[in-house]
Amino acid sequence: MFSKGFVKSISLAAGFAAAGLFATASAPDVSDAQAAETIKIGEINSYTRLPAFTEPYRKGWQLAVEEINAAGGVNGKLLEVISRDDAGKPGNAIKIAEELVRKDGVTLLTGTFFSHIGLAVTEFAKQNKVLFVAAEPLSDALVWAKGNRYTFRLRPSTYMQAAMLAKEAAKTGAKRWATVAPNYAYGKDAVKAFQTVLKQLNPEVEFIEEQWPALFKIDAGATARALEAAKPDGIYNVTFGGDLAEFVREGTLRGLFEGRTVVSLLTGEPEYLDPLKDEAPKGWIVTGYPADQITDAAHRKFFDAYKAMFGEAPKTGSLVGYNTMASVAALLAKAKSLDTETLVDTMEGLSLDTPSGPVTYRAIDHQSTMGAWVGRTDVKDGKGVMVDWYYAEGGDYLPSDAEVMKLRAAE
Repeated sequence: MFSKGFVKSISLAAGFAAAGLFATASAPDVSDAQAAETIKIGEINSYTRLPAFTEPYRKGWQLAVEEINAAGGVNGKLLEVISRDDAGKPGNAIKIAEELVRKDGVTLLTGTFFSHIGLAVTEFAKQNKVLFVAAEPLSDALVWAKGNRYTFRLRPSTYMQAAMLAKEAAKTGAKRWATVAPNYAYGKDAVKAFQTVLKQLNPEVEFIEEQWPALFKIDAGATARALEAAKPDGIYNVTFGGDLAEFVREGTLRGLFEGRTVVSLLTGEPEYLDPLKDEAPKGWIVTGYPADQITDAAHRKFFDAYKAMFGEAPKTGSLVGYNTMASVAALLAKAKSLDTETLVDTMEGLSLDTPSGPVTYRAIDHQSTMGAWVGRTDVKDGKGVMVDWYYAEGGDYLPSDAEVMKLRAAE
């Protein structure tokens, strides 16, 4: 639907205008002259490597671009998204970033999913002084140890979501904990953050077992046996995708989860919960996205527009993609020029309203305050769902400014 050049949105935009979603009657026609007056946005993601998350993400930003351009663009200029697939390889991402900046002349870069790719593009942004709005990578290093002037992140970080779960874990009374996480930056950050925050909340807890399966290569049987042998009170799980499905099935078969508290990062997200169907675990404490249960007006408008455009309910990636492009539009509307240094200065402290609520990009570390939903898993009508959930404001789960300054690397 979208080429690597201008995002053509005439027919779809007209349909949405009829539905009353846009302020204008229809999207503007795209002539060669108008195309020259577009603002080019470079977008990079691992579409073929992890489509379960990145495809909803792409649909989310496509919807945002449709709406923005149908309403006349930003300051009279339409957004032109040049999207590339990095195939899950950092080297590809860097090569693509170079081409987008040098050849295509994009104003800024957005996207990425995997932490190691996000970190690679973060370094590229620093070395080349290009604004990078990281949409999905969760590694804490992206805004702290490896943070720099030119990189900002939208999604609530690993630390933020781990802290949300630690708060709930502390209420359970479980003291002996085991962890299982993929053996790369995201998994290591997630375990470290959970351990740190939970120990702060309850100094009596101890961590007695750690399992570090290779990403997407989990030996679920061996992992479950090792966790069971440790006899923990609680299990903190960071696996996702196919690894999560195998871990859930093997752990359920062996009775690993019975009588134990299980806290699981991201498992409540539709991308990961839906594929489990009636095999979804019950009673796990999770972060996620109960999209069809949220009644807030701004979110409902987004939900309905997304479903009308794509014929399905939005997923977490959909919301992230939409909020990413909404952030870009808010930045461009506020900035006095497209000069990178001006854009960066404007991005620091930028606030906007989104379908998930108000978001601010903090000046101190460039982390946004977008939050996440916290609740428990259950099975209803043969599918996994989130129940007893609430929205956790992202800004409430970040370290103090003094701690951030210690974590943030010198630029």
